[in-house]
Amino acid sequence: MIVRDIPRSELRNRLREGLPIRTGPFVNRVSTRLALVENAIALLYGQYPLEESGFADFHVRVARPAGLRRWISPQVFFYIDGLAPFNPLPAKQAFPMLEWGLNWCISAHCHRHLILHAAVVERNGRALILPAPPGSGKSTLCAGLIQRGWRLLSDELAMIDPATFALTPIPRPVSLKNASIEVIRAFAPQAVISPVVFETVKGTVAHLRPPSDSVRRANETAPPGWLVLPQFVAGAPARLEPLSKARAVAHLAENAFNFSLHGQQGFELLAAVVEASACFSFTYSRLDEAAEVFARLAGGQASPG
Repeated sequence: MIVRDIPRSELRNRLREGLPIRTGPFVNRVSTRLALVENAIALLYGQYPLEESGFADFHVRVARPAGLRRWISPQVFFYIDGLAPFNPLPAKQAFPMLEWGLNWCISAHCHRHLILHAAVVERNGRALILPAPPGSGKSTLCAGLIQRGWRLLSDELAMIDPATFALTPIPRPVSLKNASIEVIRAFAPQAVISPVVFETVKGTVAHLRPPSDSVRRANETAPPGWLVLPQFVAGAPARLEPLSKARAVAHLAENAFNFSLHGQQGFELLAAVVEASACFSFTYSRLDEAAEVFARLAGGQASPG
């Protein structure tokens, strides 16, 4: 069964009890009584499978606090196993808080994998890793590529299996921020995007529903194929340039959440991923040009420029 098979009235009741949504290797039992979260799950998670075994990796809840805060300047908390690891946010930010909280659950608890702050997409059986800090255009590029035939593994977390070097998919809604929201609307008018949320810590935020194929293939890992450092530069032409392996390893280490926990094995794993990848830096300002460059790259035409 998938989420959209549940009648809307029943979905509301299931969410109050805890809805076990599977996203790749993780089962997230999500509970809430908030209409904003219910609506977003119906819109963005309709194609996701439900875990009927009763097991869940993360038991999470998004809820308003008790007392006057329910009514005066309403706030919401994110809870995992009944504990609230973060300060509350304004109630209108309930769904972004759920998404940010689920990312935190993985990065803080799932240390069997080496986890990088990077978007990951796949084409022709190989993964494209896009590690970059906020503001680099990483998520915008990821969102554009999955509208042009690339499979989404994650827009935020690259999970590398130490045993196989493969990238593990965790395809969830893609976070779009600020100007990138309208960029994706113009680039892919058919894309399903959640209502915009203003004045978050990350600015204006919305979420893009992943393609159905990405969700359906969430159990298919992909070996590393390319490692690209993206950077949005206003007015710049799309340009792909070779990146040294040494710089690529250093950049991955800077963007790893749990690199130190893996010790020497973590360094060797990063080095192996880089060695298996064609490495580039990439500047762009137009998504249509970027999509063409990456289509050529996936087709074996890796010449810079």
